[in-house]
Amino acid sequence: MPDDSLKGASEHEPREEWRSRWGFLFAAVGSAVGLGNMWRFSYLASEKGGAGFVALYLLFTVVLGLPVLLAELTIGRGARRGPIAALAHYGGDAWRWLGAVFVAAGFLILSYYGVIGGWTLRYAFEAMSIGFASDAGAHFGDVASGFDSLGTQIVFMCLTVAVVSGGIGAGIERVARIAMPALFLIMIGIAVYAARLDGSGAGYAYYLNFDLEKALTIDVAVAAAGQAFFSLSLGMGAILTFASYLPRNSHLGRETVVISFADFGVAFVAGLMIFPLIFALGMQGEISGSTIGALFVALPKAFESMGFAGRIVGGAFFVALVVGALTSAISLLEVIVSASMDAFGWARRKAALLGGAGVTLAGAWSAFRIDLLDLADSLATNLFLVGGGLGITIFVGWVMDDPVAEARVGSGGSMIHGIWRVLLRFVVPIALIFILWNSLPETWGKVRAIFWPG
Repeated sequence: MPDDSLKGASEHEPREEWRSRWGFLFAAVGSAVGLGNMWRFSYLASEKGGAGFVALYLLFTVVLGLPVLLAELTIGRGARRGPIAALAHYGGDAWRWLGAVFVAAGFLILSYYGVIGGWTLRYAFEAMSIGFASDAGAHFGDVASGFDSLGTQIVFMCLTVAVVSGGIGAGIERVARIAMPALFLIMIGIAVYAARLDGSGAGYAYYLNFDLEKALTIDVAVAAAGQAFFSLSLGMGAILTFASYLPRNSHLGRETVVISFADFGVAFVAGLMIFPLIFALGMQGEISGSTIGALFVALPKAFESMGFAGRIVGGAFFVALVVGALTSAISLLEVIVSASMDAFGWARRKAALLGGAGVTLAGAWSAFRIDLLDLADSLATNLFLVGGGLGITIFVGWVMDDPVAEARVGSGGSMIHGIWRVLLRFVVPIALIFILWNSLPETWGKVRAIFWPG
């Protein structure tokens, strides 16, 4: 039975709620849509076989992502608390550790995500003020690590803290309702512009070329599944936390589908922006073998070669990146803030300031060393997110009392919910164990390269 005992701030204060369904959807999609779509998706697609990777990513989104997303929504709305207290609510104190893993995952990801968010802020400002550097590679090398990187990370985290401090309605929802429509319009506009460039067809051919043999390899499958979890903000408690502010009559099944396919749509359109631009301007060689080359080297080179038009298009592109990064960072910090408010009874502003300061301090390592940033990304994606997703499937599939009844509230009965429980019990855990096992060598290789080179 659920544990109805409340702790911390939730004993004394009513839970905040979203002001509207659209406010929640914009914020939840904003959590899912970010650099996971426009940074990681682009370079993974380029490295893992184009449309073969895209097809696998969509498959894993439907078969693995949707069930776990609905599980997080169900727990969050039902418990109306942050990850640690929510897991204890349905499973007892023995399950607080899983909620703590979610908070730790959000903390780790935001620690390096803030560094990348700072890069996007700098590039957006430079595009609109002085334009892009003539030597994009050298410029990125100068600003991507060191005190320049630390400075932009601090600015980005200050923006994130300011929004989260404002609360659910006045802060997060207000920003999301403006930022997400703007992001969609900017992306569509750039995709249309890219389609009109001479030579863009080669980019589409590269992006949409289906390499079946490559798509069936284990490393591509592991990368696609990891991307599905990273992109949907699963396994880190962000969606669970946002769901804790939903009204009781919310239609969780409908919201699951909207969030998932909006996330996939943005990722797909990002490819329609990036690859035509890169190929039309002959920069395709710049993206191979680099996880960040597509966004911070190849595209700035392309924009610089376009003259004044490049400043306009490039500025819009990096503004879109800032929006995507900020909305995701907000959701990650909210996980930490909600858990702190539940556990310690802190006021929201205090929790946001202390949480943001802690994350910024921890992220300083990534600001000074890109290899540490890459390692943190690998640990978060391959271990924390997939491991957290595995934990939530076991919890909802086997531990939680009648999750189907909770999920059905607001939507009525449906056979889909029965299929959902079966997927969580049998299909999703097996797939995630396989993915987790096969991702260990890559992560261990990065650990050895940094700490035991040679």
